[in-house]
Amino acid sequence: MIRKLRWQFVGVCMALVLTVLAAVFAAAYHAVRQNIEDLSRQVLTQVIREDGSGSAPGVSVEIGGDRLLLPYFTVNIWGGTAYITGGTYANLEDTDALRDILSQCLEQNQTEGTVEDYHLRYLVEDNGLYRKLAFVDMSMEQATLARVIRSYLVIALAALLVLLGIAAAASRWVTWPVERAWRQQRQFLSDASHELKTPLTVILSNAELLEGAALPEKPARWSGNIRCEAEQMRTLVEQMLTLARADNGVRPAAMEPVNFSDVATECVLSFEPVAFEAGKPLEDHVAEDVTVTGDRDRLRHLISILLDNAVKYGAPGGTITLTLERTERQARLTVANPGDPIPPEHLPHLFERFYRADSSRGEQSGFGLGLSIADTIAREHKGSLRAESDAVSTRFIFTLPSVDKGKHGFSELKQRPASFSSLPGGSPAASSASLSRRFRSRKTPKDFPASKNGR
Repeated sequence: MIRKLRWQFVGVCMALVLTVLAAVFAAAYHAVRQNIEDLSRQVLTQVIREDGSGSAPGVSVEIGGDRLLLPYFTVNIWGGTAYITGGTYANLEDTDALRDILSQCLEQNQTEGTVEDYHLRYLVEDNGLYRKLAFVDMSMEQATLARVIRSYLVIALAALLVLLGIAAAASRWVTWPVERAWRQQRQFLSDASHELKTPLTVILSNAELLEGAALPEKPARWSGNIRCEAEQMRTLVEQMLTLARADNGVRPAAMEPVNFSDVATECVLSFEPVAFEAGKPLEDHVAEDVTVTGDRDRLRHLISILLDNAVKYGAPGGTITLTLERTERQARLTVANPGDPIPPEHLPHLFERFYRADSSRGEQSGFGLGLSIADTIAREHKGSLRAESDAVSTRFIFTLPSVDKGKHGFSELKQRPASFSSLPGGSPAASSASLSRRFRSRKTPKDFPASKNGR
């Protein structure tokens, strides 16, 4: 965060400096160009007033401390005949080039202007019986302007490099109070979370002992409330510790090849009872042998958060779908649930800490840290987590690099039943009765409870 803030400071400073330099150099360039054009007009005025004797007046101008001779020539037009009356150009009389120059000049129907094809500036004087035209070469003018531009660019580049170094040094000084406050905040969050774990453990232990004792009805209810609230507080503390470790740059200890298909299947098996009790069937489409590099427990935690949110916020009776696909270079996991769409203005904020779009999603348990933790885990694995929502469903899509590139397109998906109605007996009661037998007969994770993270 601090590094990003420093780069933003440097970027703003350099943008302001660049704007000022551009304005100053543009004004200076315009002044130089106007000065050179004025000098050219003075030369045109001087040569057009010659008496046409053909003698070269030796016209010169001073530019940048150097005195330069400007090539020129004058033409008189009587009726439809043109005569060169003077200048420094030779062998121009009665040539196609002269006719083309005069044609372009007269077509403009102006007293002064330029003939870009021949790099000439002209001035027309009408004497009634004939017209006199003076032409001066613009090559010197254009070369001088090009030299000025090169000089300005070199100066601007040097100034930008110097100011970049100054801005980079100043950014550390400017952001130091923010960095210190940020470090103190992270340290407080970490210390407070650690300090709260011990008393919460004691409270929970005492509450469990009280519940095991033979207490009257009211005290038993009070002890149950104490244990329930302490459990929620412990969940919040654990989530705060997770975010504190991420802020402190603590990375997963074991980044190794992981069978992401097995992790996704284990999470689905753990959440099927939860989804069934909530009346929201859970369906999965998992591609086989999708391998990624990461921390198995952290990836399981991410999927748990997404499934927990789908169970909480999905429409009653709607089918929750988990899909794991493998593309040529990525693994993509999608958790979708039907329900009211999330307004577009809320989508960019779903992964912020303690953010909850209650107005659109309803009041649910949770602290608003689950998706923030999931996003942190995604970034730790060099992946991305994004949310999409429309009238059909709300989808959370997690993508991360895949170890085995696989074939083009998607791998073959393995689909399992969407609900417990297909269990022996066909009814909810029969499904519940056979639930334990079904899960004992399948490969299940080690005591992985549903996450209590909220959106």
